[in-house]
Amino acid sequence: MVKEIEVEPVTRLEGHGGLRIVLGDDGKVKDAQFNITSTRFFEKFCEGRYCEHVPRITPRICGICPIPHHLTPTKAVEDAWGVEIPEPAYKLRQLLQNAKQYSSHLLHFYALAAPDFLLGPFADPALRNVVHVINKMPDVGAMALKMMDFGQKLCAEIGGKSVHPISAIVGGMKKPMDEDARDRFLRQVDEQIEFTKKTVDIGLKVVEDYWDVVANVGVVPTYYLGMTKNGVHDIYDGDIRIVTPEGEKIDYDVHNYLDALGEHIPEHSYATHMYYKPAGYPEGIYRANTLAMINAADKMATPLADEALKAFREKIGPISHHTFAYHWARLIETVESIELIKTLLEDPDIVSPDCKTLDVEPKEGVGVGVTEAPRGLLLYNIWSDADGICKKLNLLVATNHNIAGIEKSLMHTAKQVFEDKALEGLKLPDPWIK
Repeated sequence: MVKEIEVEPVTRLEGHGGLRIVLGDDGKVKDAQFNITSTRFFEKFCEGRYCEHVPRITPRICGICPIPHHLTPTKAVEDAWGVEIPEPAYKLRQLLQNAKQYSSHLLHFYALAAPDFLLGPFADPALRNVVHVINKMPDVGAMALKMMDFGQKLCAEIGGKSVHPISAIVGGMKKPMDEDARDRFLRQVDEQIEFTKKTVDIGLKVVEDYWDVVANVGVVPTYYLGMTKNGVHDIYDGDIRIVTPEGEKIDYDVHNYLDALGEHIPEHSYATHMYYKPAGYPEGIYRANTLAMINAADKMATPLADEALKAFREKIGPISHHTFAYHWARLIETVESIELIKTLLEDPDIVSPDCKTLDVEPKEGVGVGVTEAPRGLLLYNIWSDADGICKKLNLLVATNHNIAGIEKSLMHTAKQVFEDKALEGLKLPDPWIK
């Protein structure tokens, strides 16, 4: 008798869906699916609209990462029209992007990941939630809430709103950061850096406690998709970088993304599956998100984060296929984001009124914009007519990049759990809290 196991999602944002595992009567795993409702219909919403309106429409795709969905199409339109933005605008966008990265990664770590690790995977599901963690660890809970609050308020200050921002325009940013606001956030940033260090300490203890799981469960070799700028980790600007399962790195200009990436819709799924299809390499499944970015980077952009990357590679090696290492990679990116936030807040360009150009003229053209959203590479390819109307839009979100990799990881792990009974032989720590 076939048995189906379905796991409902925590969120359906950006088309996120549920997991479905099919077991045969022999207990063998027959299928593993990650089913979502794709967001590709936003491509049609934007056709016939002014290109300048697209960055106000697409943030509605996702309530968790609306800022990348605001900045990336703005970059694509600027690329299509040949618009160069002033340096202060570039820095303001970097600050906005890193504020979102900071708050989103912390939300994931404390609200989604921490309950499972701190209580243990076999604890009562009714207790495995952030509210219970805060009740049992009030000091850690208070710190986590202050960190997420800092990031979201910084997003709101620069973006106009923390969700569905309105500040980026073709040609730059609507206005500089207010000096009083800049000073207010600067007074808080050193405390945030200390909070981040404590968070990393918590994360590293989790890694050590669960090392048997990290090293043995869900270790799935794939390609990886990330973005780097001259080899340095960057979430706002750079080239597309593919990492092979053996660790070789291949760079592509963002305009040549179709030379590297292909897509198809398999029979058993409603969602687009992306795959790597380069000349000279075998086709294969790739994964995006934090681990992919860490695998892609030669180094991090800031000192503390680069030290954290070196520690990661000393423990795990130059390339990691460990699905549970996504949590560790997320913490390394969090460190970089808060370091960059401090550097950018201290930069006088952040309050400079020279944050937009008037040299903006709609024209016929094709543009590509790319940023790294918290869950992976976000790419917008836009076609504009001579009047600045969007003729066509191709949008690749992190969910689409990750579906095939998620299903491969899910199938591998499901077989470990249901067929090999791998968890029964693993060393698990005592729960931190009850």
